[in-house]
Amino acid sequence: MSVEPLEFQMRYGPWAVVAGASEGVGLALARAVAARGVNVALLARRQAVLDEAAASIHADWGVQARAVTVDFTEPDAMTSIAEATAGLEVGLLALCAGADTRYERFLDSTVDGALDMVQRNAAFPLAACHHFAGPMAARGRGGIVLFGSGAGLVGGPNMATYAATKAFDIVLGEGLWAELHDAGVDVLSLVLGPTDTPSLRQLLVRLGARPVPDDEPVPGAACAADVAEEALLHLPDGPTWFVGEVLREGSKYLGSIGRSEAVRMVMGLGVAVLGITEEPAR
Repeated sequence: MSVEPLEFQMRYGPWAVVAGASEGVGLALARAVAARGVNVALLARRQAVLDEAAASIHADWGVQARAVTVDFTEPDAMTSIAEATAGLEVGLLALCAGADTRYERFLDSTVDGALDMVQRNAAFPLAACHHFAGPMAARGRGGIVLFGSGAGLVGGPNMATYAATKAFDIVLGEGLWAELHDAGVDVLSLVLGPTDTPSLRQLLVRLGARPVPDDEPVPGAACAADVAEEALLHLPDGPTWFVGEVLREGSKYLGSIGRSEAVRMVMGLGVAVLGITEEPAR
């Protein structure tokens, strides 16, 4: 069900914290929240990009926009965020960071790189939810969106660690919904398929599936702004929402077959999971 702007402010304001807000879906979601009259704290690594995004959001909608530079792979990331948002009444937490920019076999990556992904995509979201959910539950209102991925539904090649962390995010969100929705806190595990973001475009260039970085949309991929709107539209409809009819139907099919069969099917798909249908040159 949709929530009108004033009701949205009362339910999820006055502040939202958006992780991964420098580009892609995170930035689109921060702008969508601001358009509904809620102040936003933008979290990401690049200060200059965040400052520009914050200035644009304030100019467009008049809300407060705070840029918070943080590296989610650092174990003390949540400590830095807690200090930067101290005193803010945070009614919405959106954890949008966590794209896989490598798409390579497990043994071709370093263990440190894999552990960084676990920290960014699993340990950090857990810490952030624990920090912000308590005050929401005490107030009897609020919302949390955890960004999962269709990759987290079943294991496959070249995404072992990424898929595992996204499975963690999906199940964490569902568990939190089970615990918090009766306390007035909406929790949504948003499961994405291929989404047109700078990260996906750069990955396709690296894999040889796209000639050069440009602003042309990735064929077959969802629009980041549409995903953000879908997230906010279905936030009250937890615990889980699959973005796009293809992914919704695909999830039903995966649920109807055995897991071993599902893994073998994903192996046969190859890079079709990225929204392209031919194995790229390497």
